[in-house]
Amino acid sequence: MLGLVAAVLFFISFLINAAEISTNHVFSSVNIMLLGLTALALHVAGIGSGWSRRR
Repeated sequence: MLGLVAAVLFFISFLINAAEISTNHVFSSVNIMLLGLTALALHVAGIGSGWSRRR
């Protein structure tokens, strides 16, 4: 799930950068890209993957 969130955040960051949309400092393309990298790191770490092994 977090992998999909990261992909969406990367796409939004790309659109902001490619269209040269002026945004405030909170929603800049770099900040959204960093949120995507955080979501991707959590996904790779196994957090929020939806798979649980209970015995």
